[in-house]
Amino acid sequence: MAATDIITVEHLVAGYPGVRVLEDVNFSVMKGEVFALLGGSGCGKSTMMKHLIGLNPALAGKITVDGLEMNGANREKILHRIGVMYQSGALFGSMSVLENVMLPLEEFTRLPAAARRTLALMQLELVGLKDAADKMPSDLSGGMKKRAAIARAMVLEPAILFLDEPSAGLDPVTSSALDDLILRLRDTRGMTFVVVTHELPSIFKIADRCAMFDRARHAMVALGRPAALRDGSADPFVRRFFNRGRD
Repeated sequence: MAATDIITVEHLVAGYPGVRVLEDVNFSVMKGEVFALLGGSGCGKSTMMKHLIGLNPALAGKITVDGLEMNGANREKILHRIGVMYQSGALFGSMSVLENVMLPLEEFTRLPAAARRTLALMQLELVGLKDAADKMPSDLSGGMKKRAAIARAMVLEPAILFLDEPSAGLDPVTSSALDDLILRLRDTRGMTFVVVTHELPSIFKIADRCAMFDRARHAMVALGRPAALRDGSADPFVRRFFNRGRD
């Protein structure tokens, strides 16, 4: 692992017992970058994220996160260094927004209640939701739910945030505002983001680099900056993806 790399994936076979989704995948994610996992439906990008966050063990190969190899012995340590925002937000409907954000602090720290509340409110203020702290998730818009989920994912100050389809289901204005938030967090807090997405406007706006997967070939077929892949990839499949079907 190079000094600037915070994640490395080496000769990974991704999938599930009896099902090999991706073969021999190799890439690295650098500290402080926004790295996107791309591809069409069923290509393996969400499966890849599940391996990166330790939900599913690799079928073969190696994943290293923040200096630790992803395995049974290190999984708990790695989980304390990452935050995850799932596609739906995955907020607990019976808890207020503030209670949702405080939950990781209650589970994984011994901070007194007043300190937990203060830290949670700080995260909500950072994502523009301090005034919604006492609301229930059912009272939030789709974009607000995703921002609340990001606040919860950040509250333990992880080195890496994983975002699963952050723009899915959002209107263009709300999606753009969420992109702005991701860039602001990267720039002000030095956070590393790994984002699963297929939304081209977001990809070109936020992604420093990306890895693209192809369902038909069970492989990673591109790695690099989005504009460079759009304009210069030798693979027609990659060019069509970035040019909305035009080669």
